[in-house]
Formats: sequence, C-alpha cells, structure tokens
Amino acid sequence: MKNTSTLFILLFLVVLLSNCSNKSDEYIDPRGTDYAGSESCIQCHQAVYHKAIQSSHYKATAAAIKGNVLGNFSSGDHVFVYDKNTKMVMEERNDSLYQVLYKNGKEVEARKLEIVFGTKHAQTSVFWRNNNTYELPLSYYTSVHSWATSPGFSAEKPYFDRKVVKDCYACHSSNISSRNVDQNSKDKNFMSMDVEDVINKKTIVYGIDCERCHGPAKEHVNQHLKFPDLKVAKNIVTYKSLTRQQKLDACALCHSGNDGMKIKSRFDFKPGDNLSEYFRSSHSPTDTTDFDVHGNQFKLLLQSKCFTKSETMDCISCHNPHENATKNLATYSKICMSCHNTVKHNTATIKTISDNLLKDNCIECHMPKKPSGVISFRLSKASKDSNYMLRTHKIAIYPTKKK
Repeated sequence: MKNTSTLFILLFLVVLLSNCSNKSDEYIDPRGTDYAGSESCIQCHQAVYHKAIQSSHYKATAAAIKGNVLGNFSSGDHVFVYDKNTKMVMEERNDSLYQVLYKNGKEVEARKLEIVFGTKHAQTSVFWRNNNTYELPLSYYTSVHSWATSPGFSAEKPYFDRKVVKDCYACHSSNISSRNVDQNSKDKNFMSMDVEDVINKKTIVYGIDCERCHGPAKEHVNQHLKFPDLKVAKNIVTYKSLTRQQKLDACALCHSGNDGMKIKSRFDFKPGDNLSEYFRSSHSPTDTTDFDVHGNQFKLLLQSKCFTKSETMDCISCHNPHENATKNLATYSKICMSCHNTVKHNTATIKTISDNLLKDNCIECHMPKKPSGVISFRLSKASKDSNYMLRTHKIAIYPTKKK
C-alpha cells in the first residue's frame, strides 16, 4: 500500500512539473532551434503581443482562411466582368475561397486562395502549383471596398501564371525557403539559398513576427522563465539598445524600395546589422529622385529637412511598429508640433485655414496622399485605371490645392 502511495505521488509530481515546463521547448521553428516562436512572447509581453498580432506587420501574409480574407464571396460585389463572355466570380466552396473563371457561362478554371498578402490598403492572394505560388488576377482594395485587377494584371484577359518569387516573401513573411532546416545542422541559413526554384510550404512563417525584428529568442525565453526577477532583457535585441542608424536600417530593409543591388537575402538580416551588407543602393542620401510612394518610405524621409536637420529622428519617432498607424492625423500633428511649436505660415494660408485647424493638419498638408506610379488597378466594367493612393513620407511644403 505504501509503495502504491509513493508511486502515485511521484506520478503526480511528474505531471505537475511537465505542465510547468517551457512550451517553447516543444516548438520547432523552420529557421532553426535558436528560435522560440512568437507565441512564447505572450508569457511575459501579453499586452504588446495582443497589439502586435492585430497589426499590418503581423498580417503582411496569412493563411487564406475565413477571418483573414477581405471582400465578398457570396453576395454584393463579388463578380468581375472582363467582357460579355468572360467573368471571374469570388466563390466559397466547402469552407474554402476561390476565384473562378467562367467563359460563356461554363467554368474554365477555379483557383483556391491559399495565402493572402496585406490587409490595410489592399489584399492580394496566391495559390500553390508545382511547389511555387502564383498570384491571382483579382485583389481587394479597401479604399474602394471592391475587387479589382491585381497590380499589373490585365482588365481584358485573365491569366494565372504570374509566379510570386521568394524575394516577395522577404518583406511579407518571416521565413520561406526551399527546404526544411536540419535541426541538427550547424548551418541554419537555408532560407537565404535560392538554388532551388521551389518553395517548401513547411518553411513558411507568416507575417512579420516578433523574432523577425528582435532576433532569435529561444535563449531569451529560457533565461527569463528560469529567472523571472530579471529586470534587464537578456539575449534579445531591444531597439533602445540600437544606434539611430541601426534602427533606420531595420525599417529600411523593407521600406526603402528594391532598386538596390542585392548582396544577401533579407531573411539573413538581424536587427543591428548594417543594411549596406545586404543591398548596394543606386542612390546617394542627397538624391532628389522622385521616388514612388509605394515601398520607398525611407528614401522619401531622407529627402525631408525634418529628418536631415535632426540628430535623433527615426521611424519610431512617429510609428509604433507593434500597432497600426492611427487614423487620427491630429495625433501625428502633435508630434510635429513638439519640434515646430513656433512655425509660421504664410498670409495666404492663414487666411484660408485657422490656426487651430492648422495645428491639427500638419500631416494632410505636409505629407499628402499621392498616387503610386507603379501600382494602379481597374474596377469591373471601368474604362480606365484607378490610382493607388498612399501618403508620402517626404515631409515638405506642397502647393495648396486650388478650389
């Protein structure tokens, strides 16, 4: 009887201790064993984690399941007409979502949405074929709340053969590669290898996750769970520990365009690295090129006097990377006014806009929305393309719109 009681107590202790173990130990990340996975962060950073998973960064890519996909699939605006005989219909079939091509009333091709890109301004989607992903002909645009042609796609003839290469995922995901990382291998840099023209589904880490911006976290998680009273973050990159240029490089990795000469894969970049080791820019910091508003936020910021005259201004001065930008522009105006509290506007401006209104509209006037020159789209039955509008990050004095 005594032996039975002892055995029971030992069994109870084993179960209890197993429930208290570090869950990150059970997680296998395709990037290697030094990664813990974003869910491990919730144990100590619950508030930040819940904000981050709702952000555009985190949703830069996602599995195309209900809840992640924008747009109508059964009613309202869910049909795109190419001509009187050809149309694309957004359809839901057995809990999956499809773009279905019909010609003369007969189904010709149906492609399942499998991965979505983006969620804030627009959302495009891809499907799998022969170990690669291909973009679907139609995307959803939040500015018009409607389906329209995906960027660069024809409004006259649909097609399904535009491959989405690995480099596209480098700014929209945290990992994708040709193969699984050998967990026992010392070389864990397979995500940068582009030898094989295929993609392994098992290697995808959707969105921009915590470790994409803060570096591998397994040692950090283990140490802080073991020593919960530690007040200083160990074995992790905190942005307050980086120099101004290191902070800027971390953002510029994906927000400075793609016109530079690629030296190394973006997936290899770790916070604190020098961006010049990954790309050789074709432009100087003093370049006056009229950069497109899409994807060139950093290069546009470099052309701003606000930035060039400041020794401390960086992206985080105005943006919290853990949450989406607020739609209340007055919030940003307060940031502007913290430096420009003695700004004087010209007589013509003051006559048309009151001082109080000016103080709340710095962004609308000095960082206006401008049409992208590289992205446009065509709505169903429309005769011309629509502009894809984004706010410029070149802070400047722009001509007043004539009424």
